[in-house]
Amino acid sequence: MVNSESEEKSIGKLLIKKSKQCLILLYLNSVSYKRLANQTKKDYLFFIKVFMGDKDIKISSLDTPKVQKFYNSCAEKRGVPTANHVKAVMSRIFNFGISIGECSSNPFTNIERISHRSRKEVWTKDHLKSFLDVAYSRFAWRSVGLIVQMAYTWCQRLTDMSNLKWENYNLDTGVLKLEQSKRRARVELPTPKHLHEMLVNQHGDVGFDGQPYIAPKIYYGRILSKPYDKLLLGSVSKKIKKEAGLPDSLWIMDMR
Repeated sequence: MVNSESEEKSIGKLLIKKSKQCLILLYLNSVSYKRLANQTKKDYLFFIKVFMGDKDIKISSLDTPKVQKFYNSCAEKRGVPTANHVKAVMSRIFNFGISIGECSSNPFTNIERISHRSRKEVWTKDHLKSFLDVAYSRFAWRSVGLIVQMAYTWCQRLTDMSNLKWENYNLDTGVLKLEQSKRRARVELPTPKHLHEMLVNQHGDVGFDGQPYIAPKIYYGRILSKPYDKLLLGSVSKKIKKEAGLPDSLWIMDMR
């Protein structure tokens, strides 16, 4: 289970420090937000952070032209999927504000949204092999390679694989026990020999006391006891694809 309490406090302090964006604070303390799944909460916090960026803005000053300018810039710098997710989260927050009388309109309602272009290229086994060969060639990229391999092998979401802990995996039986973040379904998945061998090796290298994650973040050669977030996972995977000579249009989120 992902605990987003510290993340909420962090954003709350940032909001108070940067400007009086009380609408976001109200939403983070609302029943609507509290009832979300833990992983969904974490995703919402991430997209709120993207929207806030380095700007010192006031929610009350936002209008459709300003929001459209932000959306276009976000789509260009971070990609259309991220821009659309930010729009959806912030739109929900403004609708919440309208429902409690905190604001009278939603500036995100009428902005021109860019459609997600359909992916014409799909991963082949050769693509995956090239990606993993490069990822496993460097210790700094090994966890990202393992996240992708686990998502592909077990047909699971990347976020669930990023947050896997050793307590979820039985090294003796090779069975993964997982509560899926989106559906809340509990599954038990067997593991093919090649992935099990990778996990055994990984446990020997990073499974020391106090380090709970199967694929922890590796930063400048240091193993950190925290998972990869979406932004860093995406940026590292782009570097791996580039070195492997793979098309940038291949998305690791399509692994499952």
